[in-house]
Amino acid sequence: MALSDTRGDLAGASSPKPRSFRLSSITPASRYYWIRLLLENPAARLSLLYIALVVALAALAPVIAPYNPTFVNPADRLQGPSVDYWFGTDDLGRDVFSRAIYGARISLLVGLTVMIISAFFGSVIGLVAGFYDRVDTTIMRVMDGMQAFPSILLAIAIMASLGPATRNVIIALSIVYTPSIARLVRGSTLVTRRLAYVESAKSIGMRDHLILRRYIYMNSLSPLIVQCTFVVAFAIISEASLSFLGAGVPPETATWGNMVQNGQRVLQRAWWLAVFPGTMLFVTVLALNLFGDGLRDALDPRSRNR
Repeated sequence: MALSDTRGDLAGASSPKPRSFRLSSITPASRYYWIRLLLENPAARLSLLYIALVVALAALAPVIAPYNPTFVNPADRLQGPSVDYWFGTDDLGRDVFSRAIYGARISLLVGLTVMIISAFFGSVIGLVAGFYDRVDTTIMRVMDGMQAFPSILLAIAIMASLGPATRNVIIALSIVYTPSIARLVRGSTLVTRRLAYVESAKSIGMRDHLILRRYIYMNSLSPLIVQCTFVVAFAIISEASLSFLGAGVPPETATWGNMVQNGQRVLQRAWWLAVFPGTMLFVTVLALNLFGDGLRDALDPRSRNR
């Protein structure tokens, strides 16, 4: 029954008549029912639209940005928002709107790269720790020790040893957020490894790496995907925090954190220098968190019933 519903959904999605496919046609028996639940959530839908808008602005920044973000024009310094400069100019005459768009590229690059790296290493560590009891205690005590430090302090300590650079920010934040992924995957592995189908795979002599990849890791994907959305949000806010404190991306690079840090010095004279990039940072992180909440509700059957 589920297979026929799924084929029906796919057939409807590929139909040349766009009006023939509706979310209401996706039934609870379909494997794509979570998409319907996600898109029926107003907060998740609006968050997804905003995230798509920010991604489009970042990807098309060279085309959309009206000015070069590094062009210095002292004659127009500290100009307020106007038709020529939508977000005003900074103390060097640079267009704040153009710099905010280019700053989105750095923030998204850091957030997505940190998510991918921490998800990969965290998954490997969590699978090994949860599946092999003899190394579980050692590995998880190391993870607990890393999580004992406040994330921003650990990131600052790593950046102090590596130096200010975008690559080093990615490395530092990946180290910071790997333990949280590892604990999540380990918990799911501890539950899944005792299920009947895993025991059956062991009894027929299937190798451990195949069991981990095919049966255990695949059952950890739903909570892992949700956690990854939060890691992107945390990484973006952490990158901005490091840049604001002067321990992140070099000051001459256009990032939201650097722009807020530059703007707070002249906040009373030129409020737009900090307000506009700060608002973009706030709304982006909020949208990612709301989207993650909606994704969790759509993928977790227990949260659907609450």
